[in-house]
Amino acid sequence: MSDSHDRHHSHDADAVSIAVITVSSSRSLDDDPGGDAAEAALVDAGHEVVDRTRVTDDRVAIADAVTGALEAGADVVVTTGGTGLTPDDVTVDALRPLFDRAIPGFGELFRYISFEAVGPMAMASRATAGVVADRLVFCLPGSEDAARTGSEELVAPAVGHLLGLVRR
Repeated sequence: MSDSHDRHHSHDADAVSIAVITVSSSRSLDDDPGGDAAEAALVDAGHEVVDRTRVTDDRVAIADAVTGALEAGADVVVTTGGTGLTPDDVTVDALRPLFDRAIPGFGELFRYISFEAVGPMAMASRATAGVVADRLVFCLPGSEDAARTGSEELVAPAVGHLLGLVRR
């Protein structure tokens, strides 16, 4: 590898502590295939899931859960659920105001990957991500396949590098 590549990745975080928060008014942690898939993908990639919780589809509860996880020391929060177009899909609306900076490429890539699987219905996803202080928040759909895809293909392989960038 080139010296510039090594320097570019020199700030990458190796061990990343992640909180997984399921947003659902109908599921419990015992019946949460999307959250299970996200957690498994992140752990399989060598990250540590330090908290796993569920909140209802309520803007204040969602924002409080994410803020609480960050205050408790999580480097990253991954939410599953509440990213669609129904009136109770409020995760993105609850969390966008917390973002110091948005990461639009995350949602763009997620929808691109999803398009391969579900066609034009991928546009219904409002999956997004942002920087909160020197940490990261990713909002994934709650379906098992979408949560797995987003966690395996986007969050897990990139999160150490992204954290290194925001913490420079």
